Amino acid sequence: MNPATPRIAIIGAGPGGLLCARVLRRDGLPVTVFEQDDSVEAPDRHGVPELWLTTGQEALEAAGLRAECAGLTRPAGQELRLLDHTATVRFRQTPAPGAAGGPEIGRGALRRLLLDSLPPGTVRWGSYLRTLHPLGGGRHTAEFDDGHTEDFDVVIGADGAWSRVRPVLSDATPHYCGVTFVEARFEDADTRHPHLARLVGDGVMLALSAGRGLLARRLGHGRLRVQAAFRGSQDWAAAAGVAMTDTAAVRAVLLDAFAGWDDRLLALLRDNDGGFRNRPLFALPSPHTWTPTPGLTLLGDAAHLTAPFAAEGAGLALLDGAALGRALAGDRDPHAALHTYETAMWPRAARAAEAAATALAEAFAPDAPHGTLRRLRAEAP
Repeated sequence: MNPATPRIAIIGAGPGGLLCARVLRRDGLPVTVFEQDDSVEAPDRHGVPELWLTTGQEALEAAGLRAECAGLTRPAGQELRLLDHTATVRFRQTPAPGAAGGPEIGRGALRRLLLDSLPPGTVRWGSYLRTLHPLGGGRHTAEFDDGHTEDFDVVIGADGAWSRVRPVLSDATPHYCGVTFVEARFEDADTRHPHLARLVGDGVMLALSAGRGLLARRLGHGRLRVQAAFRGSQDWAAAAGVAMTDTAAVRAVLLDAFAGWDDRLLALLRDNDGGFRNRPLFALPSPHTWTPTPGLTLLGDAAHLTAPFAAEGAGLALLDGAALGRALAGDRDPHAALHTYETAMWPRAARAAEAAATALAEAFAPDAPHGTLRRLRAEAP
């Protein structure tokens, strides 16, 4: 192996993997990204089409894309409201005049920006990794579902929660957190659902009580994203005898689960546009580390999947991608570069996972919203 020009594969064309590829290409290192989607037009598998970029700004700067990204973002609403099941506001935080929060960008827009920043042919679409075979010296053979194989000096697992690279490094697997989100959408809420637009405000609204929650966020163009959240089995729909495609049946089960809540909050379940999407929350054990292995590493959810609660998963993935790209570009020994990256990434990921787990436990505790209220008051400026 020529350590100056290692052959690098990135498995997964999510934000972190693509940004890592951009940093590597910008520094003259060849890299190929393998993505299981057939094309950039494939339906989104992640369920969160809008991304906050609070922690991702540094990464975009490292990739030389901050200015281009700024033209695609909108200021994210910074107001935070905490309610109980009676719709009583228990805590409200509004940004100071002139304060700028982290911007928001569509996942699709960010993906296209990153793809356009790469030379044609960098991404191999429709390539699903089956397994990796060690060759010694840090090199691995990547075997894909269509039967073809390729050898690489460095393989980066950026392939998300159910990574095919992770099992080569770690026995850890994602576990169900005990909480499920059922997601709904509202379009043109200011005009069509003004009472809900006022209830949510300009930012995030959390209505919490006794292990259940209705979480809402204002998005661009007058849209609202709402999540009915509750503790219980991830197979709750099957247990209730309903299919997620039966919107009326799912709505009836949710309304029953939130019986006794204020009617203004129940409207978030009654009046949504379109159907519901089931999102059980999974996380990796934390801290999640592995024995440093020449030629292999992980980033993003493949490395540190956390419940999407008080954690900015996409921002952390972008930071990972930038840090790993810089490490590989700045060290002639790629194995040393991977170790440098991992020793910095692990504690950062552990802190984020701990914060997410604590916030999730508080929000869905039997005495909610009291734990969340205490934390927000303690953190308030």
